[in-house]
Amino acid sequence: MIDNKVIVGISQGDINGIGLEVVLKTLLEPGIADICTPVLFSSQKTVSYYRKVLGLEEFSFNPMREFSQINSKKVNVFVCYEEEVNIEMGKLTEVGGKYAYISLEKATQALLDKNIDVLVTAPINKSNIQGENFKFVGHTEYLGSMLSGDPLMLMCSENGLRIAVATGHIPLKEVHSKLTVDGVARKILQLHESLIKDFSVRKPKIAVLGLNPHAGDGGAIGNEDKEIIIPAIEKAKTNGLVYGPYSADAFFGNGTYKQFDAVLAMYHDQGLIPFKTIAFNEGVNFTAGLNAVRTSPDHGTGYDIAGKNQANEQSFKRAMYAAIDIFKNRQLHAEITENPLHINTIKKER
Repeated sequence: MIDNKVIVGISQGDINGIGLEVVLKTLLEPGIADICTPVLFSSQKTVSYYRKVLGLEEFSFNPMREFSQINSKKVNVFVCYEEEVNIEMGKLTEVGGKYAYISLEKATQALLDKNIDVLVTAPINKSNIQGENFKFVGHTEYLGSMLSGDPLMLMCSENGLRIAVATGHIPLKEVHSKLTVDGVARKILQLHESLIKDFSVRKPKIAVLGLNPHAGDGGAIGNEDKEIIIPAIEKAKTNGLVYGPYSADAFFGNGTYKQFDAVLAMYHDQGLIPFKTIAFNEGVNFTAGLNAVRTSPDHGTGYDIAGKNQANEQSFKRAMYAAIDIFKNRQLHAEITENPLHINTIKKER
C-alpha cells in the first residue's frame, strides 16, 4: 500500500473485446487516484490506441516498467510489452488471447510479489487464451493454481445478493459425479468463512440449493439431494446457520434469497442465471478462498459491441470498489483476531 491507499492491479483481458473500454472509462472516474492507486498491465501503445478510438483523449497515465516508478497520484500503466499489436475489435483471434495472457501473467506475478494489493481482471475468452502456459477453463482455475488456497466462485451484488457455486466451469453431465458430502460441506464452510472475513458478516446465514428439481422430492427425482446435500448441510451446521436444500426455482421466484447472507448453488448456471437476471451490469465475480483478493465484472468479452463505445463500465467499477473493500475487511479481520480479548467467566457471588 502507498499512502494507505490500496494498489489495484488490473489485467487488460482480451484486447479485441470490451475489457479495455470498461477499464479506461472506470479509470476516468473523477478522484479515482484519491481512492486507490491503479496499475493497468498493458502497454503505452495499446492504451493510446484505445484512448484515440474511444475518444477518451483526456485520459492520462504514468507509464512504468519497474514498480519503483509508480505514481500514487495518477493512473499507472505497467508496460508488459513494447511491440505494436494488431487489434481487431470484435474478433476472436490468437493475438487477443496471447496478450490477454501476457497481461494476466505479469499482474499475477505482481500480486505474488506483493507489488499490488489486489487484482481486478478484465474479461478473457476461454478458447483463444489456451496455450502452453494456460491450460485452464478460466481465471478462477488459473489463479487457484498460482495462489494459495481453494478457489470458490462467489458472485456478489451491491444489494447484498451473493451466490457461490459448488462446482465451477465443468460440463453439466459431470456435476453429479463431482458432488460429495465432504466436498459440499467444505464449500459451505468456505462460504461461511468468506462472509465473516471478506464481508464482515458476524453470523452468516447460508442457503443451500438442491441439485434436482424440487430438491429431489424425497428421492422421487434423484437421490443426490437426500444422500449428499442434506448430510453435507448437517455436517456444516456445527459451524453456523445453514439451511436447505431449497428448490432453486421457487427459492428465487418467491424472493426467499433475500432472507440469507449468501446462497450455495450446485452448479454454474443454477447460480449465475438468477444472479445475472437480478443483478446484471452491477454484479461482481469474486474468487473467495484464496490468500489474495481477485475480482472481475460479471460479463464477458462483448465482441458484438467492442469498439462501439457502448460498453457499460458499472460492473467493472463495482469490481474495483469491491476488491478494495474486501482487502480492507481482511486487514480489519486480521487485526481483530490477532489478539482477541480473553473471556473470563464471571462467577456470581452468593
